[in-house]
Amino acid sequence: MSDTHGNVTNFKKVVDWLNKENIQTILHCGDIGSPESLKESLSDFKGAFLGVFGNMDKGFKILIDEYNKIPKVEVKEDIFEIEIEDPPSPQGASARRRKIAFCHFPGEAKKLAQSGRFDLVFYGHTHRPWDERVPSGRGECHMINPGELAGQFYKPTFAVYDTAMDLLELKILEKL
Repeated sequence: MSDTHGNVTNFKKVVDWLNKENIQTILHCGDIGSPESLKESLSDFKGAFLGVFGNMDKGFKILIDEYNKIPKVEVKEDIFEIEIEDPPSPQGASARRRKIAFCHFPGEAKKLAQSGRFDLVFYGHTHRPWDERVPSGRGECHMINPGELAGQFYKPTFAVYDTAMDLLELKILEKL
């Protein structure tokens, strides 16, 4: 998700849906809001929250420790990199590893996607959902903007990535 801008109401609707769907991790691409709004938004979330700061979070960068004191929350300033591994299949096939990066700004996301280091790169800032394949050093990198959850310029949206199926889906909040 991205660009929640402290909209606790919308964030909590998504958290309720994520819990029902047993989704374990939120990746947030910046413009979170305050530590207080994040804590309130995540109060019922059963999983982990990984996030980066956006341009509207700059005033809160001095409070990075306050964000990271929230249980199951890890926030970084600019870029977050993770690696996920699928569970082994019942047929005995080896697990697949995927490298994912997320940041706030599209230009930074494009550089990460083109670097050849990542399978997926998520970003925010524009508030507009976007999905494209970017040529990279290892073929193509999937570059995704999940849109905004705040509902400031467009309908509130977020993306769900099913790691086991390697499937990405855009969700529109009002249709949950």
